[in-house]
Amino acid sequence: MNEALIIPKEIRRIAKEKGYMIIAHNYQVSELQEIADIVGDSLQLAVHATKIKTEKILFLGVDFMAEMIKVLNAEKKIIVPERSASCPMAVSLSRDEIAEAKKNHEAPFVAYVNSTLETKAMADVVCTSANAVEVVSLLDDTTVLFGPDKNLASYVREKTGKNVIPIPGESGYCYVHDRVCLDEILRIKEQHPNALIMAHPEVPESIRGESDFVGSTSQMEEFPKRSNRDEFIVVTEIGMVERLKKAHPGRKFFAVESMICTDMKLNTVQNTFCAVSEERWEIAVSEELAKEARRAIDRMFDLMESARVEK
Repeated sequence: MNEALIIPKEIRRIAKEKGYMIIAHNYQVSELQEIADIVGDSLQLAVHATKIKTEKILFLGVDFMAEMIKVLNAEKKIIVPERSASCPMAVSLSRDEIAEAKKNHEAPFVAYVNSTLETKAMADVVCTSANAVEVVSLLDDTTVLFGPDKNLASYVREKTGKNVIPIPGESGYCYVHDRVCLDEILRIKEQHPNALIMAHPEVPESIRGESDFVGSTSQMEEFPKRSNRDEFIVVTEIGMVERLKKAHPGRKFFAVESMICTDMKLNTVQNTFCAVSEERWEIAVSEELAKEARRAIDRMFDLMESARVEK
């Protein structure tokens, strides 16, 4: 009997037996997406996290996401398969750099969700790639500090017309999105000339300029519904392609093969099986940092809710 088929089924069985809800990010391998109760991007996961009823959560993603799930579920047990699954961009922005930027500019600091808990605790408001433009637009200020992603900062500047100052500047980026080559994308376009290019806003401006659509992974999932095309080039982490194929059967999605997040891929079927079987590794956060981070996260939700009510 194929062990690869048995283990995912066993993970589901044990999770149900022990009372765990399984939450996975869109960039997880397809086998882990299949066993999850909820799959989504950062905003979707944050929204779902505020509504979870179970007392235990098995989270499949990277550390800053797991910490946010914990902040929004302080009394719940949150476990992850791999403690070293991190995000280089999240740790690229230091406390001192934030303090220096605040001293030099009288402007609110908007922290991208792909950041450490300490960064969120120093923020005026948190945002995700799905709502960054909306959040910054809703602020009264014409100048904002934004970090740690320089590319998302430039995208928000384009869309809002505000003075968006990136911190830490050139050193703040996602290696998966920032280092993708335009030539690689154009080669795929040559092979599939009818395909539309969908890009994540974390890519450089030059690639966004060649794209037919720019949006978060949840927005990418919605875009094909509004399109009369059947082929799409997906310029984000390759795990998203499986998510799109499942959401839109019959349509074709082409991955950019170089776009692999090695940290996301540290979560495997095997260590997820061990995690739920042994109920490890548990996420713990500083109560003080969690309180301050929760304030900035809640302001994000408040801004979005006020905008929704006004509409």
